[in-house]
Amino acid sequence: MEAIKPHAAATARPGADSDLGGFGGLFDLKAAGFVDPLLVAGTDGVGTKVKLAIETGRHDTIGIDLVAMCVNDIVVQGAEPLFFLDYFATSKLSALLADAVVSGIAAGCREAGCALIGGETAEMPGLYQSGDYDLAGFAVGAVERANLLDGRAVCEGDTVLGLGSNGPHSNGYSLIRAIVQKNETALSSPAPFDPDRSLSQALLEPTRIYVRACLAARDAGGVHAFAHITGGGLMENLPRVLPDASLAIELDRTAWPRPAVFEWIAQAGDVDAHEMHRTFNCGIGMTILVAPDRVDAVVETLAELGETVFTIGSVVRRAANVPVTIKGL
Repeated sequence: MEAIKPHAAATARPGADSDLGGFGGLFDLKAAGFVDPLLVAGTDGVGTKVKLAIETGRHDTIGIDLVAMCVNDIVVQGAEPLFFLDYFATSKLSALLADAVVSGIAAGCREAGCALIGGETAEMPGLYQSGDYDLAGFAVGAVERANLLDGRAVCEGDTVLGLGSNGPHSNGYSLIRAIVQKNETALSSPAPFDPDRSLSQALLEPTRIYVRACLAARDAGGVHAFAHITGGGLMENLPRVLPDASLAIELDRTAWPRPAVFEWIAQAGDVDAHEMHRTFNCGIGMTILVAPDRVDAVVETLAELGETVFTIGSVVRRAANVPVTIKGL
């Protein structure tokens, strides 16, 4: 607790100023400046990516993944992440390991602008093997009622913008680990797709946090929906923001570059193109559905934040019972 407290204190923001150690964390919506807010909550983990952290002894970025997977999910509804809680379960608690993990969680919270206001640490030697641990996270955000994005505004002709990913983020790691084992590639050896880094460093690249970019795009006007591209890839996440079965999304695969890690996964694992886009983000971590007359303003706003934005498709009338088509596969 004493080691974790400074990490939590570094994430303080308006509305969250209570100390760790109580039975519950407090947050003051009024102090955060909200007038007519709706709360948006999300929970997630990092899947078997945590096994790579355990196998390589690199624990300082897996907490960023944990925060990212939660806050990226709630910002898609236009919500500003406010606070975060974590659950850390292990066979036997190591203060050094827990400190490394929580330092990553705190780094992710600072990037997302939310406060780490509590959590739970559990020792369960009967459930976890020695050295193993698992993580779960829980984020709560708020959005003024008038700014809620629920997909109902999405319409035919909307432009689909994409924000680049920096790798698989936190999805598909059971397949990735199987490919590593199948090819007998040492995690400490240079990555086949990035020889300047070890394979473990490249595969543990933390999930990007899109909160600031999404909130800025929302405030630029004309944004009808966001979709966080996680497990299920582009094929299964984009349909979640379509308001009804009369609409579909048509993407152009040639409109964005695919990071080299995905080429390696496809080749080394003999994974076909459709399965790649159903499992991984394939280079697009967040999509933005925008009214055509506001595209330039949104792109300009994102560019000012340093984002590289790709125009990757559009919303069209559904011709068959296929919600997403990708030209160029």
